[in-house]
Amino acid sequence: MFSNAIVWNPSEGIDLGFITLHYYSLMFLIAFTLGWYLMKKIYLRESIEIEKLDKLFIYTVIATLVGARLGHVIFYQTELLWEDPLSVFLPVQFVPEFKFTGFRGLASHGAAIGIIIAMYLYSKKVLKKPIFWILDRITIPVAIGGVFVRLGNFINSEIIGKPTDSDFGVIFKQLGENFPRHPAQLYEAFGYIIVFIILWLIYWKTDKRKQQGYIFGVFLVLLWTVRFLVEFVKEAQVDNRAEWALNTGQWLSIPFILIGLVLILRKNKQA
Repeated sequence: MFSNAIVWNPSEGIDLGFITLHYYSLMFLIAFTLGWYLMKKIYLRESIEIEKLDKLFIYTVIATLVGARLGHVIFYQTELLWEDPLSVFLPVQFVPEFKFTGFRGLASHGAAIGIIIAMYLYSKKVLKKPIFWILDRITIPVAIGGVFVRLGNFINSEIIGKPTDSDFGVIFKQLGENFPRHPAQLYEAFGYIIVFIILWLIYWKTDKRKQQGYIFGVFLVLLWTVRFLVEFVKEAQVDNRAEWALNTGQWLSIPFILIGLVLILRKNKQA
């Protein structure tokens, strides 16, 4: 019936016998590893001690996971705080039954806030440079990391798109469906690739890296604009918000976009 649709029905992960390595967790591992490599190239270019990169990795990993998890619970699934509080920070669920879930249920807006806070602490305690110095540079691996996070969402058949009402799209068999939806996760991943390329070129090919907050501002505008636009073809993540003119993800994206515009348009102070 849907001759042009792709039927998507992958396994949850790689069976290691005693545990299943979920693909979502694997995507996070790839994202953090690639991010470390990219930041190493930047630190070498800027003559920053590589020893400080190890602490940056720790700050970023903790901030991403804690911020993303808290963001998801606060913005999308508040009931977990009283129904299954231990599952808020642990990669397992206890209600209605014990199950290893891996790192899922993560919100990118929460991760963004967590990373900004962590970079403030890192810049003060470790780097001894203005916070915008690290924010302008950490955005590059964060952008490409978002690609792998959305690929993980696609593999998990989560954060799905709306029905296409045609024979184009992806049929997510894990959801027990037989009609195609927009592969919104892939749309967003492609958008983040474009964002990464733009940020990479700005940093390596222009002098804008010397203007505090400029690259960070471009990142905020581009990345959250991608998120804002893709949300139009996503299903609402909270059922009782489906009738909103703009969904939760879009409302949360607007402040980031506005802050980014301010950083781009202000008179930048050179580092």
